[in-house]
Amino acid sequence: MSAALVIGGKAIPLGRETTVELPLPALYTHTPMHMPVRVVRGRRPGPVLLVSAALHGDEINGVEIIRRLLAMPLVHRLHGTLLAVPVVNTLGFLSHSRYLPDRRDLNRSFPGSERGSLAARLAHLFLTELFSQAEYGIDLHTAAIHRDNLPQVRANLAVPAVRRMAEAFAAPVILDSGQRLIEGSLRKVADEREVPLIVYEAGEALRFDEIAIRAGVRGVVGVMRALAMLPTRRARRPIQSVIARQSSWMRAPQSGILRAAKPLGSWVAQDDTLAWIGDPFGDSDAPVLARSPGIIVGRTNLPLVNEGEALFHLAQVVKNDDVENQLETYHEELAEADELADPYSPESKTGA
Repeated sequence: MSAALVIGGKAIPLGRETTVELPLPALYTHTPMHMPVRVVRGRRPGPVLLVSAALHGDEINGVEIIRRLLAMPLVHRLHGTLLAVPVVNTLGFLSHSRYLPDRRDLNRSFPGSERGSLAARLAHLFLTELFSQAEYGIDLHTAAIHRDNLPQVRANLAVPAVRRMAEAFAAPVILDSGQRLIEGSLRKVADEREVPLIVYEAGEALRFDEIAIRAGVRGVVGVMRALAMLPTRRARRPIQSVIARQSSWMRAPQSGILRAAKPLGSWVAQDDTLAWIGDPFGDSDAPVLARSPGIIVGRTNLPLVNEGEALFHLAQVVKNDDVENQLETYHEELAEADELADPYSPESKTGA
């Protein structure tokens, strides 16, 4: 880790914590806009980790994960540098929108360009000012609007450093993406530049999910410990993530009103009924069947569906007797983990 770290033209020495506001294009009202970045530099050398959220402006669980992470006293004992960006897509965040005002998806706009569209310019700024300085990355996401994701990590496990991070995050499920990376995504750029990066997906857009948030805080801290950025802790029973090599969406066989039969996180066998779709009179019900065995890692929350819509995201894994018990234990542990709660809430035992 170099003693010289310059972000937005601001030199940040070792042992310093500061907030840098990277300038963005102004609103058409002439209101100035910025991307806020919290830089925490340890006094001792170590890796540079970038943790980002709200790349899609309506995915807000990651914003809270970063807020709680920065409030932990432990983080201020780190070796190395933490670059925390709670809101990358500031403009989408303000309008509660996944997209930028030009209707482009920021996570399809990398690497961007200095003279391109609004999305391209924002992607370029993020890469040149922040990502170019990172040695590792964690990108925090949620499902899209009206959808919900089980806490999960998406990563290319063929890369040893990425696999180490994914396992240290210890989410219930790891989806091994292999080389199936989407053009224009941050993960694609990270892979091309050989920067180990994992994506955490959990919860629903525009909603806080307490379990998803706690899982995210624990996961980021786990990665920081694995990278020797934070001190190790007393050993506890490790969480063994279920690894899925493939996943697929079960789609609506007809239009109608959806009645779910299986909750998020359920293990299902091939041909199990996941839901029923019928009309308002209860006539002509059609089942939604699982095409393979696996765990439901994503699902729609909107009961009004059209034929062909994606309804259930199934991570294809063979049943293990421990899978369902493991998921249940994971949720119970997180629900009782006071150290991961909001440090400023009246109910928190760690606040004050």
